[in-house]
Amino acid sequence: MWNQDLMDAVQFSKGGDLLSIRLAHSELGVTKRHKTIAASVVSLFVFVILLGSAAFCLWRYRLLNQKSLSQDAWRNGLKGKDVSGLDFFEMNTIEVATNNFSLSNKLGQGGFGSVYKGKLQDGKEIAVKRLCSSSGQGTEEFMNEIVLISKLQHRNLVRLLGCCIEGEEKLLIYEFMDNKSLDTFVFDSRKRLEIDWPKRFDIIQGIARGLLYLHHDSRLKVIHRDLKVSNILLDENMNPKISDFGLARMFQGTQNQENTHRVVGTIGYMSPEYAWTGMFSEKSDIYSFGVLLLEIISGEKISRRGNLGENGGVNLLDQDLADSSQPLEVGRCVQIGLLCVQQQPEERPNTLELLSMLTTTTDLPPPKQPIFALQARGDHRSLANDLITMNETTLSVIQGR
Repeated sequence: MWNQDLMDAVQFSKGGDLLSIRLAHSELGVTKRHKTIAASVVSLFVFVILLGSAAFCLWRYRLLNQKSLSQDAWRNGLKGKDVSGLDFFEMNTIEVATNNFSLSNKLGQGGFGSVYKGKLQDGKEIAVKRLCSSSGQGTEEFMNEIVLISKLQHRNLVRLLGCCIEGEEKLLIYEFMDNKSLDTFVFDSRKRLEIDWPKRFDIIQGIARGLLYLHHDSRLKVIHRDLKVSNILLDENMNPKISDFGLARMFQGTQNQENTHRVVGTIGYMSPEYAWTGMFSEKSDIYSFGVLLLEIISGEKISRRGNLGENGGVNLLDQDLADSSQPLEVGRCVQIGLLCVQQQPEERPNTLELLSMLTTTTDLPPPKQPIFALQARGDHRSLANDLITMNETTLSVIQGR
């Protein structure tokens, strides 16, 4: 295209001028090879775009269907396990209910994850146990808790409403307990005043009734294996409910004890025979109950106490409760607690005897010194002394026999 002044093309200046001429594409003489290269480049570009689009669509499809596929797999795994009445919640439902697991909704942190308060669209309040992927509770324990607790119904056991499984997320949805767990009262210098001795005695009896149901009255015989103050929840009326069945084991028929290489539970509440050899039975839970009972009475971790037997055990009582207590009743409960933490399983009461001791005034056998007291006096070396000094977290210990 000529964009300068018009001139006679025959008359060139010295050295000549540059002349640009616009021609039709067909007159340029483009070779077939050039056309092939251009077509190949365009085809390759289109192919890359299509391949990228297909990969994105496949990734998006898998992402969108991961929730339903994961949930279907878990549901299939639960088939035939008699979990009737168990609801499967959608993740978005739980996220809305807990305000996306906000810190303001967090009720506490346990060995297996966090617990959040939530409210469903119908106004029902729930407690959501969110298991972290790094927790000690894996698929086996998660399934175990779902299957076991769905079969157990008692006023002193927490009720499981359902679960949610999506990808790496594993959630258990429970009925909400207004007063959280017992440890938030017993070990708190101010809130402990809200539960006087009569209320504590009611709580002790309620826990014993729940334990009796697990050991004898339900259609299954269940050993809890992690009975402790923080696993006792309190409803709006301060009624106790045993919770956290991830470590529980079910016995079949006439079976009454089992041996395991994997010792699990909470340090300080484990019975000596279980900590040493992996042997657990009804008497293992009785030992844990004894520790729990003495802590409810004292308002302290048992490792912080001295002699447990002075003045019939009344000295063990939380002094803030002195005005509301009955010395004979307190002393009797201390004696029952000491009987429960005897070193030899056969020297501990069974659950039927335990409840009878708590609800009657029959004579009690004299307890021997508890194993952790003997250790403190240097009478013999005891693993239980090490266990009793740290009763905070749930752990697993692998040991040979």
